[in-house]
Amino acid sequence: MSATRRPVVVLVGPPSSGKTTVGTALAARLGLLLRDTDADVEATTGQRVADLFVDLGEPHFRALEERAVAAALTEHDGVLALGGGAVLSAATRERLAGYTRAGGTVVWLDVDLASAAERVGLGRSRPVLGLNPRATLRVLLAARAPLYAEVATLTVPTGGRAPGEVVDEVAAALPVQAAP
Repeated sequence: MSATRRPVVVLVGPPSSGKTTVGTALAARLGLLLRDTDADVEATTGQRVADLFVDLGEPHFRALEERAVAAALTEHDGVLALGGGAVLSAATRERLAGYTRAGGTVVWLDVDLASAAERVGLGRSRPVLGLNPRATLRVLLAARAPLYAEVATLTVPTGGRAPGEVVDEVAAALPVQAAP
């Protein structure tokens, strides 16, 4: 039986912080695969995250998300991007704490309200943002910030920055063996 695998880096942050964009570019730079737990949930259920929120409710989605994170933390050895609300789960936060105790790196991609609101736009599907995205986003950023801070080993601001600049900062902070 092989040893448990673990991600080189885990990216956390709110919707529109750049987890997918930065994660994709970082994985390419490191020659690794990107895994996104929202995509895992969608693949498992055959439904989009937004539809799961509407059809089955947020608690059901969060339970699926918690299982997806648990699996990814032991199965994936590349770059791992968690859904924006994954840190709401105490079990997920504890799993992330165990990952960091074992030497893992969790990066909080921190985004300011103005940048987040600009990135969200009106055409994107963000189920937790509801009818008033800017007001909801303000509350979400404030409420989740302590949870992201709790699990992060590194905080990287993304507002007003090019993705490549963020990737450079994250890559520079990774352990030597993870760099190309």
